[in-house]
Amino acid sequence: MPRVLVIEDEKVIRSAIRRLLTRHGMSVTEAGSLEEAEDSTALADHDIILADLRLPGAEGIEAVRRAAEVPVIIMTSYASVRSAVEAMREGAVDYIAKPFDNDDLLLTVERALKETRLERQNEALRADVAAEYPVSGIVGDSEAMQAVFRRIGKVAPTDTTVLILGESGTGKELVARALHERSTRKEAALVAVNCAAIPESLIEAELFGHEKGAFTGAEGRRRGLVESADGGTLFLDEIGELPLAAQARLLRVLQEGEIRRVGSDRSSRVDIRLVAATHRDLEAMVADGTFREDLYFRIQVMEIRLPPLRERSEDIPALARFLLEKACRRLNRPPMRLSDDALGAIRNYQWPGNVRELENAIERAVILAESTALTADLLGLPVGGGGDAGAFPDMSLEGYFREFVLHHQDHLTETEIARRLGISRKALWERRQRLGIPRPAASGARTG
Repeated sequence: MPRVLVIEDEKVIRSAIRRLLTRHGMSVTEAGSLEEAEDSTALADHDIILADLRLPGAEGIEAVRRAAEVPVIIMTSYASVRSAVEAMREGAVDYIAKPFDNDDLLLTVERALKETRLERQNEALRADVAAEYPVSGIVGDSEAMQAVFRRIGKVAPTDTTVLILGESGTGKELVARALHERSTRKEAALVAVNCAAIPESLIEAELFGHEKGAFTGAEGRRRGLVESADGGTLFLDEIGELPLAAQARLLRVLQEGEIRRVGSDRSSRVDIRLVAATHRDLEAMVADGTFREDLYFRIQVMEIRLPPLRERSEDIPALARFLLEKACRRLNRPPMRLSDDALGAIRNYQWPGNVRELENAIERAVILAESTALTADLLGLPVGGGGDAGAFPDMSLEGYFREFVLHHQDHLTETEIARRLGISRKALWERRQRLGIPRPAASGARTG
């Protein structure tokens, strides 16, 4: 039963409100002033407070300041825009003018109660999720993942630059979002940029903005993504793909807190926290001159290394179930379960595409399933340790990638191979080029 406190100096109005709310299943406490209310009860013991704006002693607006988290509705016969704005600015959840219609008053109270109830439920759910999964969307009880969670907890409240390292598909963006959401900047923007997805010719203008006429096609002044993150967090995924000229501009932002748009001779101040991520070996890139040493030392203040899925196999069953529940909700399917042969295949597979590949495999299985049990054949994985997992044991990631592609390219399309690996077709093409893996002859190749 909702508990309502009514603070109104006119006894007739107070009694009428009590009778109305009591008839609709609410428990009502009355008081003629704020002081009387506090003498007889604790404001925080109620689910909602209705307070007249003009009261003897302290005004009704003071109830908003003293009621902590309890929602307050302000009532007044002195209806005006100014008093309404003041009440809402102070934190009142709503405002109703006298004389009011009973139905209007009841609707206002019920709406405020419902919103408060939903907010409390959401807080409870958030607390449950936080307790079960310290980083939203990342599941892991292994010691390697617990170490990741501990480091996130330590560095998130600071403004320290963070470099997240890990193979493709390990969840680097989820870690970046966790760092932002637990920081003092969480009310500001998190701007996420995939440096590998922006053409090299455009990346400086995209990141740092440009002036009108700075280059062909620059028809007006444009704010860059770095400026959009002012006051918040800038997440640069695949920072190893930044060209050297853009690296120099980024270094100035980090060292001086200044940004200069392409084509401008003036600098402006920005306040960002940088979180960067890469699957590449930046030390090797520094050695071969493709990544600036001074920028590397600037972004390497704190590192968080995400282990590949094959190195935390004890997490895989729980992670698979978590992703299955997520896929069922997203695809509006009934709850499903993983069969024993599916779990066996999931445990034995090497997962070169890491969590992203696992998520893609499970989503595909959910779409194809005709019952509530997901089997290994729906996942497209070998059963009992055979097939791919047994064919390429104890290999490096690059060796496994090479064998996986060569093993499948005659009967799978490029799109299907990329999906199995949990990467994009562009990333698949780039790795083919880097590792020297030729495409099969046109007559046998499948390119879909």
